[in-house]
Amino acid sequence: MPALSLSTAVYLWIKFSTDRTPFNNITMAKIRITQTKSRIGSTVRQKRTLDALGLRKMHKTVEMESSPQILGMLNKVRHLVKIEEV
Repeated sequence: MPALSLSTAVYLWIKFSTDRTPFNNITMAKIRITQTKSRIGSTVRQKRTLDALGLRKMHKTVEMESSPQILGMLNKVRHLVKIEEV
């Protein structure tokens, strides 16, 4: 991948800057996440993902804003949780 010149980098930064995008006023949907299966037998990485989501016990429910980061975490533990849109 070729290196970008400073002027090209500045142009791209201005073009894709978050304060200039038309998506600033869009609110994320809330989702309800419930742990339905035990974490016993899961990998350490999956256990840490559940901890990061705030799910530390069976049948615990949390509500979060739906963001790409949260959805990516849910994709990794989708076999352990139930997801509902609020």
